[in-house]
Amino acid sequence: MPWWSWLLIWTVLVLGLLGMLGFFAWWLFRKVVAAGREAAALMEKAEVLSRRSDELHERFEPAVLKDAEELRAERYDLLTARAYARQARRDARVRRGRLLVDVDPATVPNRFAHLLRRT
Repeated sequence: MPWWSWLLIWTVLVLGLLGMLGFFAWWLFRKVVAAGREAAALMEKAEVLSRRSDELHERFEPAVLKDAEELRAERYDLLTARAYARQARRDARVRRGRLLVDVDPATVPNRFAHLLRRT
């Protein structure tokens, strides 16, 4: 094999390697730029969320430092609201149950009339 063929082979191999490295460098660069854009967007969203959480966050006051009468009143209001909600849920369940048990024959479509007949 002549000497110039080895030179040609190695030249092609080195150029192929450089082309491949250039392609991968470009590919990696695009990925890094996209990741940077996403990180910037994430930082903006995190900043907005932290501002919103500061607005929504209530200051913590230990109950030890509050007045006992005030705590009793808050506790009574809470228990009253819970009892009212519990009774409203119970009333809704009872109403639903009565709808299931008590059937007005006039409101039942004809296709379900066989269910009302006593055998």
